[in-house]
Amino acid sequence: MQPNPPRIFIYAALPCEAKPLVEHFKLKKDTTVQPFAVYLNQDICLTVTGLGKSAMAAGVAYTQALFAPVEHPVLINIGIAGHIDHAIGSLFLIDKITDVDSRKSYYPPLVFSPPCPTANIQTVSRPQLAYDRHHLCDMEASAFYETAVRFSSGELIHCLKVISDNESSPAENIQPKQVAVLIASHVAAIETLLAELSRLAALITAPELPLFVELIQRYHFTSNEQGQLKNQLSRWAALTDTQVPELNETQLHKGKDVLLWLDQQISEIEFCL
Repeated sequence: MQPNPPRIFIYAALPCEAKPLVEHFKLKKDTTVQPFAVYLNQDICLTVTGLGKSAMAAGVAYTQALFAPVEHPVLINIGIAGHIDHAIGSLFLIDKITDVDSRKSYYPPLVFSPPCPTANIQTVSRPQLAYDRHHLCDMEASAFYETAVRFSSGELIHCLKVISDNESSPAENIQPKQVAVLIASHVAAIETLLAELSRLAALITAPELPLFVELIQRYHFTSNEQGQLKNQLSRWAALTDTQVPELNETQLHKGKDVLLWLDQQISEIEFCL
């Protein structure tokens, strides 16, 4: 692997979804990787996983295992989706993902200003000809997110979808060249999103270490609890733009108290979409 591996990981199900991104970011195919098509530059790794939930889950897990030393990577699924009446070519950042088979839902945290409108999406196992009025529809988002959260913080994991079909122009009309053109038309928004997520990743990866040192000197934390403390301070930094938490020391007597207090404070943080 590269001595300085990339920190941004893009996952596309289809070659036609990946092609304009490979060209725009000048990615080169890694011929040493056989199970999936993987393209790289210094900052970005793009994997073409294949269609469907199983293929997406396998592609994410395989690629992240290759780059295991990367801490707090940015992971994004870019691809096409259908909707009953959204215009072909419309771009959406996903704020809720529902797996139709398992009925599980996921809510990617949006702690920044999205570069485009947001929408809910349903992930299905087979192509759908009947469109839902309230949701976008695809075949990978839930598997992508469920797998990706094993490797990074939720704030750094997102799905960006371009409308490729609707009731007036159904899925059987989709052509690979058309998909590539639709994705290529949104490279500016994609660059904006990647830049914002990279900024968040830097905050999470480099939390205010002096506060960590101060807390472990003041309170007793086991080795496992010190790891939890680092993670909580990282999340706090990302959600508050590195504000210093105001600890209520009268109620904190040991490390577990600090962890419980931080967890409660983080859960109460409000952010605007």
